[in-house]
Parts: sequence; structure tokens; C-alpha cells
Amino acid sequence: MSWKPGGCHCGAVRFTVFAPDEIEALECNCSICRLTSYLHLIVPKERFRLQSGEDRLNTYCFNTGTAQHLFCKICGIKSFYVPRSHPGRYSVNVRCLDEGSYRSLRIMPFDGRHWEDAITTLNVQSFGRTA
Repeated sequence: MSWKPGGCHCGAVRFTVFAPDEIEALECNCSICRLTSYLHLIVPKERFRLQSGEDRLNTYCFNTGTAQHLFCKICGIKSFYVPRSHPGRYSVNVRCLDEGSYRSLRIMPFDGRHWEDAITTLNVQSFGRTA
């Protein structure tokens, strides 16, 4: 486990996340995650630090309004957000971690199209070594 840097495409938003070198990420097939190719690394808020760009973030909410989809106002990249499934945590997009910051990546599917049914099977507490 170590602090891994990441950010948006233009560099305005930068963050670090405390995560293992061998990451397990969820690939969700819901409408927004499928369209953005988002890979979820869900962590407690204390394992996430926004380094810069808070003033460059904008929020998009839909459906229940619980999830806070944060994206860079400049380049449009969503590098992290507050997920509906775990509003007390952050979901970091593994694709937004700096290249070479982790050793391996294991991708696990999540059926977000059928969110209400699938969420009962998701236990972030035991999800890999990332929770």
C-alpha cells in the first residue's frame, strides 16, 4: 500500500489515493460508467486527498441524486466521485492514476444496469484489498 498520484487529462485536478500495488477494480455496465469506461477503486474518504483543482470541479447528478459525479470543468474528465453505493467513500477511476503507479490491475464486472439487485452482492469491505 502506498499513496498513488492521479488526476484529470489537463492536469488541473490532481489527487493521491492510498491503495495497494495490485489493484482490484470494478467495471460497471451502467449508462454513465459504460460510456466513460470508468474503472472503480472504492476507498474510504481518509484514503483520498485532493491535491489541487477543487475550484475546477463541477458536479453532475442524475436518477436518485445520491452519487456526486465530479468532473473537471476544463477537460471534462471524471477522475473520482462519491458513489451512490457508498456515499461515505470515494470511487477513484483507476484509468486516471498516473502511469506506473501500480503493479497490476484485476478488473471485476459489476452489473450496474440492474443496480438495485447487484448492489446486494457488492461488499466493499472485503472487495480486494482496497477497502
